[in-house]
Amino acid sequence: MTTFPSSFQPGDIRTRADIRKELGGSPQGGITPSVEKKTVVLYSDIGSGEQYGYRDGWLREEDRFGPVFEYTGAGTQDDQVFSGGNASILRHAIEGRTLHLFIAHGQTPGSGAKTHRYIGAFELDAAQPYIVRQARDEHKKKRDVIVFRLRPTSAYFRSESDTIPPAKKTTVAFIRSRRRRRIQEPKEVRDARQRDMSAATVAARNREDLVADYEETLSQRQHNFGRLEVQVRDIEETLQASLYDESAHTLYEPAGSASRQALKDALMQLMDVSRHLNSIENGMPLRCTVLAPGLPTEDMRQLLTRHNVGIIYRDESGALIELQGAHQNPPSGGTPRGMSCLDCPARLN
Repeated sequence: MTTFPSSFQPGDIRTRADIRKELGGSPQGGITPSVEKKTVVLYSDIGSGEQYGYRDGWLREEDRFGPVFEYTGAGTQDDQVFSGGNASILRHAIEGRTLHLFIAHGQTPGSGAKTHRYIGAFELDAAQPYIVRQARDEHKKKRDVIVFRLRPTSAYFRSESDTIPPAKKTTVAFIRSRRRRRIQEPKEVRDARQRDMSAATVAARNREDLVADYEETLSQRQHNFGRLEVQVRDIEETLQASLYDESAHTLYEPAGSASRQALKDALMQLMDVSRHLNSIENGMPLRCTVLAPGLPTEDMRQLLTRHNVGIIYRDESGALIELQGAHQNPPSGGTPRGMSCLDCPARLN
């Protein structure tokens, strides 16, 4: 992968012509890959992008891995897909390219040429390279947009004006699942992820597989399901529930493994989302359930039970097993019992 550009420093103001000489890319477009320079140059215009549902910017709070810049993919109409520039971002590591981010700054006096401020060199977040959000296109039609999560690889420039503003009120959007129109990653990216056995990639794959398999179960039950997006007042980050069963008023959160940390992360996510849902007008009566790739330890089962959180786990045969609250500890023989309710069979696939 290419290194930090020698003549650019974070915060430098440059015209597009200057940027192209150093980093390549095309004279137009927001995502401009260069084969020769081994780069993908990203241009963001935070002000004008709002009309297309774009909310680019830094998340105010850093997570345990550091800062995150959210960058919305290309496509002003209908659902965004992984083609063109969007695919080049997703494939940047496979192709040995560095992401370089610029934000619109102003114009050059006299010539009127647009100027851009260099933010720095980036790469996609390994654990969660992107999320899919709902936004309105240029015709005000609801659609899915791809929001890439960028991590700086070296020095970077950050200002308050480039930080995503907090929401003015708490709102909830339910995006019903459209399984046949799920955004598909390019084959080479899927293959690379299959070969990547790093902990972050395996955990992400486990979460995706659990959600996909349980969606199949909900589909067979003819339930309405999808994901939730929660904009919380005074918070700039959009909270997401990976899977929400509207028919049964149940939130599901997948865990990347059956480890204590992964299950605690899933529990915290459920608690965070559900408390905001219950705080809005009239509230939303909810059940909360963790999806786990293996049977949690007795200690973790007790913790989840204490918080009224159910458990669905994948057994050694690959089947999904649901444990009911008071009986989440397996009997002495070691075989857990499944849900006894008529609508929730023990073996789900």
